[in-house]
Amino acid sequence: MKIGVLAIQGDVSEHIEAVKRALENFDVSGDVLYIRKKEQISRLDYIIIPGGESTTISRLMVNSGIYTEILKHAENGELGVIGTCAGSILMAKDVIDDKRVKTLGLMDMAVRRNFFGRQRESFETELDIEGLGKYHAVFIRAPVIDKCWDGCRPLAYIGDKIAMAKEGSFVALIFHPELTDDYRIYKLFLNL
Repeated sequence: MKIGVLAIQGDVSEHIEAVKRALENFDVSGDVLYIRKKEQISRLDYIIIPGGESTTISRLMVNSGIYTEILKHAENGELGVIGTCAGSILMAKDVIDDKRVKTLGLMDMAVRRNFFGRQRESFETELDIEGLGKYHAVFIRAPVIDKCWDGCRPLAYIGDKIAMAKEGSFVALIFHPELTDDYRIYKLFLNL
């Protein structure tokens, strides 16, 4: 199994370390790679688009050609894509409050950027995730998944708001799993 973490902006090293620990904890053989070039995409089974700043990540993905490669391999069913926090914004078909973000549009969902406020309003809380149970989640300038339709389905809520959704081999979460020591989330969406 080859898992890449998009390494152009955001929580890259934290995801790399968390995925390595998950593979180790669940006794799964695999490689975890920093992805900086479009030529690397075709060798992956999964790619994680980390948190960071969605307009910056989007622009850098497009300019580097990574955007087109991810889209091509994901739409062909060759690549699973996981978006966390800002990465979840890039997974959506619609960004309600900011049309500057060029999303991959892989998931039938609409999102709002920075829904839970600024950096100082970051928080942690328990979620009940379908197929996983209780999970301690970290939210930093988190967006929200406003709605899902067609093949996209919610897996977790924070109050009445969607915190995690799945559509086929695509997963979006508005929180930061790389900032906890609970690696079950990686097992859940990487099919470890």
